[in-house]
Amino acid sequence: MRSFRLTSALAAAATALALAPAGASAARNHQHALGKHASPAGHCRVTLFAEPHIVISGESAQIFGQLLCPAGVETSGQTLTVYDRTAGAGAFQVLGTPTTGPGGFYSIVAPSLTNNTLFYAAATSRRSVTRAVKVSPQVSIKGPDPKLPLFTGRTNAVIFSGVVTPADTGAEVVLQRENATANEEWGVIQRGIVGPGGAYSFTHAFGRPGQANLRVVVRTHHRVSVRGISETLEYTISQRQNPRLTLDTSADPISYGQPVTLNGVVAGAVNQPVTLMGRSKEGAFAPVATSTTDATGKYSFTETPLQNTIYRVTSGKVSSALLSEGVKYVLTATVSANTVQSGQPLVFSGTVTPVHPGHTVYLERQNVFGGGFHVVDVTTVAPDSTYAFNHVIFGAGKEIFRVKVPGDPSNQAIASTQFPIEVTPATPAALRPRAQNRLPGEGKV
Repeated sequence: MRSFRLTSALAAAATALALAPAGASAARNHQHALGKHASPAGHCRVTLFAEPHIVISGESAQIFGQLLCPAGVETSGQTLTVYDRTAGAGAFQVLGTPTTGPGGFYSIVAPSLTNNTLFYAAATSRRSVTRAVKVSPQVSIKGPDPKLPLFTGRTNAVIFSGVVTPADTGAEVVLQRENATANEEWGVIQRGIVGPGGAYSFTHAFGRPGQANLRVVVRTHHRVSVRGISETLEYTISQRQNPRLTLDTSADPISYGQPVTLNGVVAGAVNQPVTLMGRSKEGAFAPVATSTTDATGKYSFTETPLQNTIYRVTSGKVSSALLSEGVKYVLTATVSANTVQSGQPLVFSGTVTPVHPGHTVYLERQNVFGGGFHVVDVTTVAPDSTYAFNHVIFGAGKEIFRVKVPGDPSNQAIASTQFPIEVTPATPAALRPRAQNRLPGEGKV
């Protein structure tokens, strides 16, 4: 093995400093002697990768790469310096000084990123390319309890509010509702601006009964170059009762295949016929069943709707208000392990009923702070009702995931139980850059 004296390496570094132009980067102004077996300045090179490319505010990124030198030059046991600079900051700062392992590989975790950040690594007079990790703002959303029915009309308006983190005052924030005729097609129903402290609020009145899937999107603005998307809230919108003919449900929503009791009272009607009418969200009403009131005007139907259905009951010339009954997907979910090395995949898999081949399925990760979940991977349902994610996880520590089937005009959303995953450090040589996951778009906006 060819050997070079430490003094030679230092002299080479000093020469590089002297030749560096004014305003050269911090990498050229912060030289590192590689030690007894180091190569002359300029003969080595440094690679750097940052995974994942996009994180949610508060998450970490894995920074890793390799020191590459000519044959015969020792690359293990050498110290590199990794620099970072957040959006809006003036200069690069030292993130850490990892030591290379066998083969010259190194890694370091950049914790709790809250703004877009640039990274590079340096050794001797060489530096890596600069890599960017974009940080999407975390968007919380709070609305009425989804277990309670909401009603149409301005007098029944409700408030949806939340906080954007980091606070980006002045950014556009929009309230979106999923369209009634397609899956994952979203339209804006209200617009607003992020206020001081990142707060936003919408007061919204629903105009018609049915299922309503709502979310909030924060558009890119100033330091934020990746939009933020909240969780989706699912609601059942109904009309206020007609006191002359009421219509109630024993449960809403129900799971696919589950029966439900629809009952009510027809005022002053003794032993009178009643007809249950039903339709899908965009269909026409048709008779579903008939019955007869008892001596007190009460009636009852037991139904097993297989999709979201809007009901009304008629008796003579009297009709009830419209009642929307939500039907949730049935979801099973498992994970291949509860511990994984950084940079390695886990398999999340299961089934979705009813079967709609090509329907979207999300893998979601719990937000680091503020509660809620965000989408980290997307797949679809196969013709045999199965789905699977082969998801690569980076970082270190505990991360919590779940699987979610989003709602659509036919059925309501359902989320799995939570999967706590312990992410352990990996040997630097095992880390590899990965193709980025396809995340959901913003619909028609």
